[in-house]
Amino acid sequence: MKRKYTVTDKIITQITGWIAGITVLVLAIWGGRTLYDYYIFEQTNDAQVQEYVNPVISRAGGFIVAVKFEENQEVKKGDTLLVIDSREYTIQQDQTEALIRKARAQLEVLESNVETLGKTAQVAKSQIAANKAKVWKQQLDYDRYKKLFDAESATKQQLENIQATLDINTSEYQSSVENYEASVSKIRDSEMEKAVINAEIVRLNALLDRHKLDVTYTVITAPYKGRMGRRTVESGQMIDAGQVLAFIVDNETDKWVIANFKETQIATMQLGDTVNFTADAFPDKPFKGTIISFSPATGSSFSLLPPDNSTGNYVKIVQRVPVRIRVDGKRQEIDLLKVGMNVNVAIFKDQHHG
Repeated sequence: MKRKYTVTDKIITQITGWIAGITVLVLAIWGGRTLYDYYIFEQTNDAQVQEYVNPVISRAGGFIVAVKFEENQEVKKGDTLLVIDSREYTIQQDQTEALIRKARAQLEVLESNVETLGKTAQVAKSQIAANKAKVWKQQLDYDRYKKLFDAESATKQQLENIQATLDINTSEYQSSVENYEASVSKIRDSEMEKAVINAEIVRLNALLDRHKLDVTYTVITAPYKGRMGRRTVESGQMIDAGQVLAFIVDNETDKWVIANFKETQIATMQLGDTVNFTADAFPDKPFKGTIISFSPATGSSFSLLPPDNSTGNYVKIVQRVPVRIRVDGKRQEIDLLKVGMNVNVAIFKDQHHG
């Protein structure tokens, strides 16, 4: 029995045929375009947007008394981010200033003592000259009476009296010399004490500068113009020196893309090459960039445990070479890209031969 086709079946067949034809045509065009793109471009989707994201670290410990920023807030260089209780650091600064004043007062006392000892030494020096003159005169008298005594023109008692006076004057002369030397020695000791105190003042001044720095560290400011990241601290929280308190994204530097190309793709690439890329967040918006550097080694070489093929477990794997690409364009367009966004990068192979 011969099967009959209805008009509806014919229409469905025609529509199905047209749809299949269009589908094949679209796939052919898409496939041809894809093959053409692979032929003239080096491409990778292993790429991300990068910026300098730095931690905000406390250089002083203590209780937080104020938090002056919110998450994702724009900040300018020098804006206050956090304030730490500074009373302990201020007390340390006051104590050091008091020790400096005490040391300076001791120095003034020593300087006064040196001046007094200097005058005493001058008096002792004058006494030396006077006593030396007495000894000289008495020695002449003794020599004269000794000759008279030898000539039996003077008595022994007279000679003994002259001898006693000479001994007394000699003793006084020696005493004045010793007093002068003692005064000079005390002056030297005082000068050495002054040197010790001056050194202590230098040390205390350095310590005071450190305490002043510690006081300034209690106010944490933005190091540059940027955007604050996640906030994890609150007033009343106890923090330690060196603790990470927040993260800030630097707005003063360029953004760049790190594209990890296969080692077989980088042969035609050079510094300064123009790069086209799209972000997954904005698939219909093209971006441009410029190659500014190539990594000195493959990504695996910088890993914590680089592969060692000499151990005998060698399996050849195509390596990736990070390529740094500066993002070009207007600031408004660049600001659309955020750190960590995935992008698709394409570099024209023959741009050096045109």
